[in-house]
Amino acid sequence: MRSYKELDAWKLSMELAKKIYDITATFPAREMYGLSSQMQRAAVSVPSNIAEGSGRNSMKEFVQFIYLSRGSLLELETQLELSRMLGYLDEEKCNEIAKLITRVHKIINGLIFALKNSRTTNNPQPTTSEG
Repeated sequence: MRSYKELDAWKLSMELAKKIYDITATFPAREMYGLSSQMQRAAVSVPSNIAEGSGRNSMKEFVQFIYLSRGSLLELETQLELSRMLGYLDEEKCNEIAKLITRVHKIINGLIFALKNSRTTNNPQPTTSEG
C-alpha cells in the first residue's frame, strides 16, 4: 500500500486542520481552552487517525481508524456550526470550511469503500480511488 501521505484524505484533512487553527486564532481568548481547543483537537485527529491506521497490522484495523477519523470530522462539523451560532465565524467563512469538511467526508467515505473492497477481494495492495 502506498504511504498515507499520498492519500487525498490525509492531504485534504491536513489542509482542513491548518484552516481550523487559522480560524480559531480569531476566537475570543476565553475560548482558548474551550471550543478553540476542542476544534483543534478534532481537526488534528482526522489526519492523525488516517496516519495511525495506515501503520496498523491489518486492513480491518486501518478501516477502523478511518472510521474514527470520520467521527472526528463530524465532531468538527458540529463545533463549526456552534462557532457560527455564537458569532465567532461569519457565514462566508463558516460555509467555506463546511464545504471543505464535506469534501473530506466524501473522500474518507471513498477510502473506506476502497479499503473494505480490497479486503474482501483479498488484494494485498489496495488501491484507494479517492476523488
